[in-house]
Parts: sequence; C-alpha cells; structure tokens
Amino acid sequence: MEFLRHTGARIEEMLEISHHAMIQYRLPTTSEIVPLLQIAPSKTDQERVVLVSPELADVLATIIRRVRDPRTGAIPLLSAYDYEERLWNPPSPLLFQWDRGGERSRMSGEFIRSALGEVLAFIDLTDSTGQPLAFAPHDFRRLFITDAIRSGLPPHIAQVVAGHANINTTMGYNAIYPEETIEAHRAFIARRRSLRPAEEYRTPTDAEWEDFLGHFERRKVSVGTCARAYGTACVHEHACVRCSLLRPDPAQRGRLIEIRDNLIDRIAEAEQEGWLGEIEGLRISLAGADSKISQIDTAAAGEPVLLGMPAQR
Repeated sequence: MEFLRHTGARIEEMLEISHHAMIQYRLPTTSEIVPLLQIAPSKTDQERVVLVSPELADVLATIIRRVRDPRTGAIPLLSAYDYEERLWNPPSPLLFQWDRGGERSRMSGEFIRSALGEVLAFIDLTDSTGQPLAFAPHDFRRLFITDAIRSGLPPHIAQVVAGHANINTTMGYNAIYPEETIEAHRAFIARRRSLRPAEEYRTPTDAEWEDFLGHFERRKVSVGTCARAYGTACVHEHACVRCSLLRPDPAQRGRLIEIRDNLIDRIAEAEQEGWLGEIEGLRISLAGADSKISQIDTAAAGEPVLLGMPAQR
C-alpha cells in the first residue's frame, strides 16, 4: 500500500519492480546524486522514472529487508511469467515476492487485491452510508496524482511522472470528491482552459525539467535536507532549525549541537541585557534545534538498512 501510494505505479508495474530498478542520477550543476526508481514499460510502452522521496526510501528499505535471504543477504532471483507478453522473464531480484511453503514465488495481482481486501475488512473501514469500504490498487494511483497536484506540481509534469499520454487522463485522476463537486470543478477547469494560453497544457520543455530538478538541488542545506514541495517558498525565511520540513543529516549532529549551545548563550546574554523581544525568537529556535537533535538520536537507535545501488555498466 505504501509503495503504491508513494509511486503512483500501476499494479503490473509494481509487480515487475526489482532491486535493479533503483538507479542514480547525478545533478549536472552540483554533482549531487539523486536516487530514482525505474519503472518498466506497461500500458503506454514508455519507460519512466520516479524520484525516490525519503518516505519511499524507507518503504523500499523495509521491503528489501523482508525479502533478503537471511543467510546470504542477497535477494533471491525469480523468473516470473508475463501474462501480457506471454513469456517467462529472465531471473531477477523482484521485490514483491513471498515464501509460499518453502518455495519463493512472485506475488500476483490477485494476491495483492485479496490481501488489500483482508486489511480493509480487518480495520472495518466504512463509507458515508455505512457500507464496507472497497479499495483497489489503482485507487492509490489516483491518490498519488491528487496529492502531487495539490502540493503544487504542475499538471503537465504530473502527466509525465504518472506516464499518461494525455493530460486529460491525469486531470481525471485528480478527483476524490463527491460527483457534483467533481463536475463543478471540471466545468471550472474547462472555462479556465479556454481563457488560459494553450502552452500551459503541453509536454514540459527541457528548461522546465531542469527547473524541476533544480528544486531538489536547492533543498540541500548545511544541517540536512529541506523537504518542502516543488514550487513552494521557504516559510521560515531559511531559519531551518525551526522548520518541521527539515530532515536533519546525522553527520551534522555536531553542528546542531554547536547551534544549540550558541542559542543558549545568546538567550543568557539577551536576558542579562534585557532584550525581551530577542528572547522569544531565540527560544523558538532553541526548541527547534533540540527537536532536530532528538530526531537524529531516535533514528540512530534503530537498525540501519543498506539499500545498495546497482551500478550501470
């Protein structure tokens, strides 16, 4: 469920994901390595990649830890049957596999749908009429696209990320409201499109893609990574220790401790000099620094999982 929610992949794409699908892209300006997930062609016969967010990285780590052979640490190779092409694929380290009575086997779409139904029945989710709530794997694709567009991702870029041939398909997925709300919103979009320049609804140019990737270059700060969404400004005016979106880098724990100690000294100086207006802001920053140090310590207490990154030759 988490994999589907963070990738927007189709069920057949999900079942073909292997350990080799994790690749790396080096940003040309900063040489920073960005992890990507390569999704094999399915419905549109077009290969695409999805940026691996910290949340998705955590999901992938959990999956890899689950399927690894406890004796060798390697992911078992499986040869799965492709029902669309009607042939057996060569053995590969598929991530969605399970031990079926001592025999390793790739999960099937029917298995995923059945397991999803069991989860929903167990937690007893119901809709507004009290009827049991039904979820299909494809519903998570709709949630992924809706969340991306709500977070500010331009629709024509969301179209490419989702692998849609037509932007109308993407906008049709961007809907989780009652029918009358959907129809009203679609009418509004139609009216707005008639007034807006046609170039806003097209395939993104190379310059737009560079700007999109440049957002991830600008997220790197001295004490970690800023996780704000594409197209959004910094709400804390780059006072990063105050921000809940900062993901602190464990390697910068010493720097955070220096920042915390400096803030304590500055608060003491402000109290001594009577700078009451300064004290409140410094205390907010101190609470933020303490919170980031605590996050690093909490994460360090867990067992790290090395994902690995297959090399491209």
